[in-house]
Amino acid sequence: MTAFYKLSGSGNDFVALVESVPEPDPDSEQIRAWCRRGVSLGADGLFALRRRGDGVEMAYWNADGLPADLCLNGTRCAAQLAFHLGWATERVRIATAAESVEARRLDASRVALELPAPPAPSARTVAAGGSWSGWSVLVGVPHFVLAWPESLARAPVRELGRALRYAPDFAPAGTNVDFVRFPDPGTVEIRTYERGVEDETLSCGSGVLAAAAVGLALGRSRPAPGSPLLVRTQGGFTLEVGMGEPESGAPAPRWTLGGDARVVAEGELLPGAASPAPPPAWS
Repeated sequence: MTAFYKLSGSGNDFVALVESVPEPDPDSEQIRAWCRRGVSLGADGLFALRRRGDGVEMAYWNADGLPADLCLNGTRCAAQLAFHLGWATERVRIATAAESVEARRLDASRVALELPAPPAPSARTVAAGGSWSGWSVLVGVPHFVLAWPESLARAPVRELGRALRYAPDFAPAGTNVDFVRFPDPGTVEIRTYERGVEDETLSCGSGVLAAAAVGLALGRSRPAPGSPLLVRTQGGFTLEVGMGEPESGAPAPRWTLGGDARVVAEGELLPGAASPAPPPAWS
């Protein structure tokens, strides 16, 4: 039996293992089995959370069982779990494979991360069943942002997202694909096809920052002074991106990403959770 927590960050859901995670880390087959919906617990990814000095350290894997350097919704959830466990009170530093970030507890269902500003987006045109112009942004993990000209309700997120995710231009690592709309200077709408989940997810934190970076670069996003940029996700939650001025002596401004991050359940993964389901006979 394996103790677990289940968490959700604006609809992006995770299985978490804490402190007593066996060494070595769970293997990719276990992770894929646990994250499979319908026949196991189900999740977009899994993270292991461990105490490290005054802070915590997280290792993250997508639902395909492969590690990812950064998942910002997962990082917000990891912080909320640290607060829930009493490992920290109002603030905690979280070490990830990509970078170390500071997290601040807003309340029992919201956490804000303090992060370096993303790099400037790079315009590129990609062939995938047609020619698609967008912007590449590395926010710990790669993103390709498409400015969608109409309602996101009709955006072909699964079909086009998958084609672009596997486009030769992004080989071998592939990319996350974000369909983004800028309805007004203070608001962004986003849907994301996530690499490693191989489907649309209800929210993607690093995608939200990538979209904000593109909106800022294009002059489409200009929130009122002192107000955050509001980013509406497929999960129905709104995340807030604060675009701060550079700190004294700092080479770049600090951004914040705040919003929903909740501990929703805890329990034990029983052996049946790791039993792989056979493919259908006609596959």
